[in-house]
Amino acid sequence: MNPVERQEELRYFLNQWDPIGVYDEELDFPPDEYDCLIGPVLARLSRGAGPAELSEYLWYELEDHFGLEPVPGQTDGIAAKLVLWYRHGVERTETA
Repeated sequence: MNPVERQEELRYFLNQWDPIGVYDEELDFPPDEYDCLIGPVLARLSRGAGPAELSEYLWYELEDHFGLEPVPGQTDGIAAKLVLWYRHGVERTETA
């Protein structure tokens, strides 16, 4: 998977997660609401961050950047999903 495809897939996952509740899947709007997370999430994943580290980062962003009060566990599921997705993509790239 090339870097552009990886970013597009991550954008899709973040929009599906939609922690602030603004994304309309039918209209694909706003498509870029969570783009501010793409670079930092990919950087953490490429350094080998696990679900706990990624969840902590996302929790902080929900609080600090988006001004939300996350509920316990809100970031755990998406963090685990993203770690698996990234590792699977790296494995596919390495064996191709």
